[in-house]
Amino acid sequence: MRPLLLHASLSCLVPALTRFSASCNKVFAQAAAAPHLYYCRKTMHYQTEQRGQPNSSDYRLYFKTSDGKYISPFHDIPLIAASDPDDDVPAKKLKSESEVLYNMVVEVPRWSNAKMEIATKEALNPIKQDVKKGKLRYVANIFPHKGYIWNYGALPQTWEDPNCEDEETNCCGDNDPIDVCDIGTQVCCPGQVIQVKVLGILAMIDEGEMDWKVIAINAKDPDAAKLNCIEDVRTTRPGHLEATVDWFRKYKVPDGKPENQFGFNGQFKDKDFAVQIINSTHKHWKALVQKQTNAGGIECKNLSCCDSPFTCDEDEARGVVHSAPVVGSAQPVSPGVDKWHFV
Repeated sequence: MRPLLLHASLSCLVPALTRFSASCNKVFAQAAAAPHLYYCRKTMHYQTEQRGQPNSSDYRLYFKTSDGKYISPFHDIPLIAASDPDDDVPAKKLKSESEVLYNMVVEVPRWSNAKMEIATKEALNPIKQDVKKGKLRYVANIFPHKGYIWNYGALPQTWEDPNCEDEETNCCGDNDPIDVCDIGTQVCCPGQVIQVKVLGILAMIDEGEMDWKVIAINAKDPDAAKLNCIEDVRTTRPGHLEATVDWFRKYKVPDGKPENQFGFNGQFKDKDFAVQIINSTHKHWKALVQKQTNAGGIECKNLSCCDSPFTCDEDEARGVVHSAPVVGSAQPVSPGVDKWHFV
C-alpha cells in the first residue's frame, strides 16, 4: 500500500494516528506507574532515558550509549553515520559507495503536535518540550495537515551561528542545530536516531533569523533507493514540497505571529547546496565546542570531543541526569487541544 499523502483526508489519517497515540500512551503510562523506573528504549546504537513527567515542563529525555554512558545528542552523536555491518542498510539502497549518510536525532514524530526539541542551553542537551510564557508549546493543525507533516529533528554536531551572517540572505543563524525533515514513511519516536540521505534544503527566515530546513529521507525507507535529489521528490511525490513550504509559512499564524519568509523565493536548493550548508554549520559547531566563538548561552558539556575544553567524565554526566526529577515526580500539564485552522 502506498504511504499516506500529505493531502490525504483526515479519515485516512485517523487509524494510523490512533495506533501511534495508543503506543506512546502505553509507554508513558507504564513509566508513570513506576516512579523510580527509568524507561529505556533502544534507538539504533543509543538509548533514551526519561526523567520527569511526560506532558510537563520537567520532562526530559536523556541519551545514553549502548554501554550505558550518558551523552549529549547535540555534541556526542557524530554528524556522519559510520558504516556498520549491524545497521541493516542494504548497499543497493545507496546511490553509490560514496553516498554519505547523516545521523538525524528525531525530536518530533510525524502527525504529533508537541514542540519537542534538543535543550541546547541545558547540560547534556536532553530533549524537552518547548515552553513559551509558562505554557507548553503545541503547533496548531494547519488544514489539511495534522501536526508536523514529517519526522522533524536535527543533525548533531551542527550549529547555526547567530554571529555569522549568511551571504545569500543577509540573516544570522538561529543559535540551534540545523533542522531536518525526514520524508520517509515510518513514524518515528522522540529520541530515535536514524540515518538519512540528504536531498535538498529550504531557506526559511524566522523572525529575521536564518533557519535552514534540510529535506532528507530515512536510508531504511522503501523509497530511499529512488529518491536521490530534490527533483526526485518533486516528480515522485507531487505536492509534497509545496505542502512543506505552505506548512512552514503558516504554522505560527494561529499563535498571532506573521507568516514566515524564505530565501531564494521559497525555492528548494539542491543536494550539493544542502551539503555545503551542513558542512558550514559543522565548522561553526567545531568552533563552538572548542571555545573559539561566543557560545550564545549554548551548553557544550560533552564526553567525546577530545579537543574541547567542555569535555566531562562519566561520573559528572551521570550526576547531571540523576539530579533531574524522576518519572512521576512532576505534576502533568494538560495537553493542548487539537484545533483545525484554516489559514
